Amino acid sequence: MTQNPPASLPARADLSTHEVTNQPQPIGDSDLFSRDPALRTHAAAAGADMEHLAHFGARIGTREMRAKARAAQRHKPELVTHDSGGRRIDEVHFHPAYHDLMQAGIGSGISALPWEGAQGGHVTRAAMLYQLTQVEQGVCCPMTMTYAAVPALKSAPALVKDWVPKLTSRRYDGAALPLARKAGATLGMAMTEKQGGSDLRGTSTRAQAADGAYRLTGHKWFCSAPMSDGFLTLAQAEGGLTCFLVPRWLDGGRNAIRIQRLKDKLGNHANASAEIEYEGAWAHRLGEEGAGIKTIIEMVHHTRLDTAVAPAGLMRAALVQAHHWAEHRTAFQKRLIDQPLMAQVLADLALEAEGILALSLHVAQSFDSGTEGARAFARIGVALAKYLGNRLCPQVVFEAMESMGGSGYVEEGPMPVLYREAPLNSIWEGSGNVICLDILRTLIKAPATAEALSNELTLAAGGDRIFDAAIKAHMARFPRLPEEGQARWYVESLATLLTAAVLIRKAPAPVAQGYIATRLGGQRGRTYGAISGVDTAAITARITEG
Repeated sequence: MTQNPPASLPARADLSTHEVTNQPQPIGDSDLFSRDPALRTHAAAAGADMEHLAHFGARIGTREMRAKARAAQRHKPELVTHDSGGRRIDEVHFHPAYHDLMQAGIGSGISALPWEGAQGGHVTRAAMLYQLTQVEQGVCCPMTMTYAAVPALKSAPALVKDWVPKLTSRRYDGAALPLARKAGATLGMAMTEKQGGSDLRGTSTRAQAADGAYRLTGHKWFCSAPMSDGFLTLAQAEGGLTCFLVPRWLDGGRNAIRIQRLKDKLGNHANASAEIEYEGAWAHRLGEEGAGIKTIIEMVHHTRLDTAVAPAGLMRAALVQAHHWAEHRTAFQKRLIDQPLMAQVLADLALEAEGILALSLHVAQSFDSGTEGARAFARIGVALAKYLGNRLCPQVVFEAMESMGGSGYVEEGPMPVLYREAPLNSIWEGSGNVICLDILRTLIKAPATAEALSNELTLAAGGDRIFDAAIKAHMARFPRLPEEGQARWYVESLATLLTAAVLIRKAPAPVAQGYIATRLGGQRGRTYGAISGVDTAAITARITEG
């Protein structure tokens, strides 16, 4: 498998039969920090390490890294179950570009920053994920789970000493070697079974105590990142559903984990997902027997943060492509960007993208705080951000694609990749209905979350009359928690209000006022661009700089 370097000279436009005109050049090197005013605004407001983000954004947005992303997407992972002599190896082989991207992310601390004690660690890495998602989302999966596994491991102090230094290493090491011989390690997750889906209590994998550890036997229908150095997984032990860490490699060889097949997915092609079987696989217990859900929920809580941030990155990537096209394409003797209807569409998309970015980074900021109130808000806020961002992302990407016409629909460009990625984060770590029901349960069982959410909305009170009226309307419509069938309406309303509250406090006035007028004030139809009462010029000017 070869990798073509990015072109260093412009392609020829004077062809033998015609001259190529009115076709925008592809976006080349693009600094994903300096050209993104929304990121700079909301990352700074949330306390991120701006210097670190500037360095990472400049590096990850280059033509070189985009070429690596395209290579990793086109040359999908390959499952190799046996060696040439018929012995099982159960390995997944990747294009070299995949490994380069992994090193770029891990080497910059995307899995480690929050655990290194740096101020603003969670929000900084969340902003880095937002940047990386604009280039290649598939490699984000193993980095996300490696980051999120650290708090789950704290339930097993004996494992922390061996595993956490490798999980927080700045060196990516993809070799098939035992943990002690590796410079760095990654962790995956294997939870879902055929009969259970999101209902993890239906897990049928069995765990038998043996030799001071456990042996696991069972089938997992979805295993994310199967070439990781270990997996967090659930199995039924004698005391009930229990969480385990299953090492991929043992000192004496390979653990009894059989990769049955790789999933043929709609998107996320650079990342492998697999069906696996544990055939008496050796495993460490995390937490007490029967406390599997309680133990794994810490990992889920942190992975949900990434599924809330990633849609913002995908929306941003699609918006930038559409804006670039509109700035450099003419129709009817005018640039597309100068035509009022196109400007309306782009402004509407920009409001959506900045709203989700602002909300997700604000939630990430609460992960950095040690107060009880911040922890309570993080628990409810991350679910609200995940729900709203993922409901909107596919629509935004589609609208951006359509604005580019046929050029947006062909595989030579980036839009089809973004379109295939758009649904994933909604499915991962709880689909829409699961998230809505989880929000209702959280508000009932943890009253502190309702208080924290109310405090966030109160902080924005008085900042906009339409917002204040919308709060009153929400309370009149939902004087108490709704019945299950109304959960989506309730959650959408609450998440939109929370986004508006964050924008009132942190965004420039044209953005906050435009968002509130169109999302809460009734000055918007059902489709993008059907808006009024917004400062279109100010909003579209904010899409890119430089």
